[in-house]
Order: sequence, then C-alpha cells, then structure tokens
Amino acid sequence: MNSNDTTITPAPDNAPSTASRGVDLHVHRPHPARMYDYLLGGKDNFPADRTAADTAISVFPQLETAARENRAFMTRAARHLAAKAGIRQFLDVGTGFPTTPNLHETVQTIAPDARVVYTDNDPLVLVHARALLTSTPAGRTAYLDADLRDVETILTAPELHDTLDLTRPVALSLVAVLHFLSEQDDPYGLVRRLLDPLPAGSHLLLSHITADVNPAVETAARVYRQEGVAVYTRTYEQIAGFFDGLELVDPGLVSVHRWRPDPTTTTQDTTADRDETAKVDHKADSTIEAD
Repeated sequence: MNSNDTTITPAPDNAPSTASRGVDLHVHRPHPARMYDYLLGGKDNFPADRTAADTAISVFPQLETAARENRAFMTRAARHLAAKAGIRQFLDVGTGFPTTPNLHETVQTIAPDARVVYTDNDPLVLVHARALLTSTPAGRTAYLDADLRDVETILTAPELHDTLDLTRPVALSLVAVLHFLSEQDDPYGLVRRLLDPLPAGSHLLLSHITADVNPAVETAARVYRQEGVAVYTRTYEQIAGFFDGLELVDPGLVSVHRWRPDPTTTTQDTTADRDETAKVDHKADSTIEAD
C-alpha cells in the first residue's frame, strides 16, 4: 500500500486548492472548526473566528486550556484503546480540522495496521483532510463526507465498508461534537443508531461540554450562539445517558483531564477543563467483560 490507501470523497486525487474548488470560506463569519483550531494554537483561522473565540474566552478564561485538555484526552483514550483494548478499527465522526497528532497517527504508532474512517460534513475539513490524513503502509485511512445526523449515509457508505470490518470491534469516536446538536436533532438516538451495528467488544469514546461545575461555560455557549454557532451544554446526568446499556471503562464519566491522566505531564489548571466531561465505554454481550 501507499499514500493512495488514504481515501477522501468526493474530491478526486490531487484535489485543487480551496479557492479553485469553489469552497466558500465565509471568512467574515465565525466557524466552529476554525475557532477550535484557534483555541488549540493553530493557524487555520480568520479574524472573525479569533474575535468570537476571544469574546468567549473573556467570559470563560479557561476555554483555551479546556480545548487543549480535550484534545489530550482524545489522544490518551485512543492510545488506551489501541494498546490495552486491542482495537484496530476506529470510526471518528465530527473530525474537525486535522491537528497533529491526529487519531490515526496516535493509534498507528501503536498498531501500524490500524484503520480509521474520518467523517465530517464540513467542506473546509474535507479540503484539509486530503492534505493531512495519510496512513501507514500497513493500515488505512478514509474520509467520508457525511453529516452526523445522517446515520444511514454513514453506515452504508462504501468508504466505511471498504475500510472497516464491522464483524470485528470498532471504536466509535464522538469527541467534542455532540454539543453542537440540539434536542431536536435526537442526539441520543443518533448515538444509539451508530452503535447498533457494531459488534460486542466495540467502544464508545465521547466528550461533551457541561456547565455543572462552572456556570460561565453556559455564558460562553451563549456567546457562540450569538455568533451563529449553535452549541449546547448538558448536565452530567444527560451526558451519562449517551452510555446507557454500555459497560464502563474506569474511571468513568469524569472531567477530561481526570480520564487516565498521563503521569509525565501536568495539567495547566486542574479546574480549567471541568466544562468538558469524557467517558469511554465498552459494548459487550454476556460473554465479554469491560476493560
């Protein structure tokens, strides 16, 4: 295999630049992926994104640290799934802009034959994905242009079935994406439908913002909504509802910096990321125990 084992749709090989493909950047409007990129210290953002993010930071100063802790959680959880749970297949829905280390970079360091399907409905993410999402020769990555709310498209896509074997365990990654869905979107039903076809031994990896500890998180969420970016906080109990029927992986539903922290690193502010909770659960039948 070579770099062609990375699959991106619907753009053809050697896709042209964003401008030549006619993608409207909407640079005068804040964009959630670009705002997150800014919070992570990236360069794929514009003044409107930075202004909106800075306004949110003004009411919740720990926002940048929270974003970085969330990203670090994703890396630790993916590493655990590959190294300890033996997972070799990952479905990442709501990918966002590629940020090193990406999911496939993390898991293929441990298991070079790991396979990852990235899914997002954002044309800006699609353009960046072609340039950055590359696989090891032994593994494979694919990119599916689809909306989280369109579960049928995701589950029936050739990109998914050409890359993953759904008779074997899969890790479903929904990191920092469900809080962009309202109750009208039926987020609980969407998660259940994504999990239903996955076999025993599969895992759900999820993080979500909450204002339970710090009400300023809801104030920051209102800033996002005022800027045209729909985002919704949920309580710990509401977030726990996404894991109904699954077996818990220790330490359970906790703030992102408390999920199996790396002993070699120190969190910048131990209260900063309590706006975001995280959990990894195990889908099991009567013959399989949780990790």
